[in-house]
Order: sequence, then C-alpha cells, then structure tokens
Amino acid sequence: MRSVGVLCLMLMCATSSFALAQPARNATERAQDRRDVQQNNRQAVDDRNDLGRLTLILQRFDHARAVRNLAQLDVVEAELRDYLASELREDRRELNQDRRELNESRREVRSDRREVGRNQATMAGPGKRANDRHDLRDDRRDRADDRRDLEAEQRQHRRKQTIANELATLYHRHDPAALSRKRALIVELWQMAQVEAQQNVAESREDRQELREDRRESREDRRSP
Repeated sequence: MRSVGVLCLMLMCATSSFALAQPARNATERAQDRRDVQQNNRQAVDDRNDLGRLTLILQRFDHARAVRNLAQLDVVEAELRDYLASELREDRRELNQDRRELNESRREVRSDRREVGRNQATMAGPGKRANDRHDLRDDRRDRADDRRDLEAEQRQHRRKQTIANELATLYHRHDPAALSRKRALIVELWQMAQVEAQQNVAESREDRQELREDRRESREDRRSP
C-alpha cells in the first residue's frame, strides 16, 4: 500500500513539473523563432543590397570594357575587392553564428533524450511523454537544419575565397583573356548573391511558419488538463 502511495506521489510530481516546465519551454521557443524571423529579415535586406551592388559593378565593368576605359576598369576592380573583403568578413561572422546554433541544437537534443529517459523511469503521464517525444523530433529536425546551414555556408565561403584569390592574380590586367575571366567571376558572384537572397526568403517563410506552430502548440498546452 505504501509503495502505491509513493508511486502516486511520483506521478503527481512529474505531472506538476511538466505543467510548469512546458509553458516556459514554449515561451523560449517562441522567443527564439521571433529572433530568427528578425535576423532573416535583416539578412534579406543585406542580400538585396549585395545583389544590387554586384549588379552595378557588373554594369560598370561591361561599360568600361566596351569603351576600353582602363582607368575606370581599375576603379571597378577596387570596388570589387572591397565587396569581396566585406563578404568574406561577413561570412566568417555567420559561420561562427552557425556553429553556435548547431552546438545549441545538439545540447537541446541531448537534453530531450535525457527527459524521455526520465519519463520512462518515472512512468510519467501520456501527455508529458507525447510532448517530450514531439520536442525531441523537433530538435532533431532543427539540428539537421543547422548542420545543413553550416555546411552550405562553409561551401559558399570557400568558393568566395577561391574567387578572391583568383581575382587577385587578374587585377590591373587588361588583355582580353583576363577581362573575360574577370567578368565570368563577377557573374558567378552575382549568381551566388541571387541564390542567397532566394534562400533567405524561403528561410524567413519557414521561420514564420514555425512561430505560428509554436503559438498553436502553446494554446493546445493551455487547454490540455
């Protein structure tokens, strides 16, 4: 009889802990999603500016090349060097941020696994078990997304660095082969900027959808007994 009482007490404590912890977790997730939306909105503006800047560089390069204005070509090349230096600095900052986000996702998955294990040990109620399994699935998905983002950012950074290194060997060269190669590299940078802008729009849409889902789950948690 005493063991039954202890078991009931354990179940009551687990249920009470869940009732207190889950709203806090929901609020944390909503706050993070709002930060993600704001960050992506800022990044979208930066991406549009980068695309516009590269468009002007390409236009000025083509005009200077067409009229054989060598002084203007050198001016455009200086603008291109500044652009690439700024991009590489920004890439390094974003890589550091992506690494932090991946590490945080890994910590959350480990925490979820421990919680699921505790549920089995304490025979927690079905509502808590279902919510914690749902959280684990969500955090595993976020971890996979963060790993994919980091790998994509690393590939883009390496390619930009390779382009910057090649352009450094072509600056102030005005022979037809060098000019053709420089233009091809500028066009590649423009295409990369366009892809980044499109990806950012898609990520912003996904973040807004996650924020709506977090709000819906929070309402459901408040309604559940």
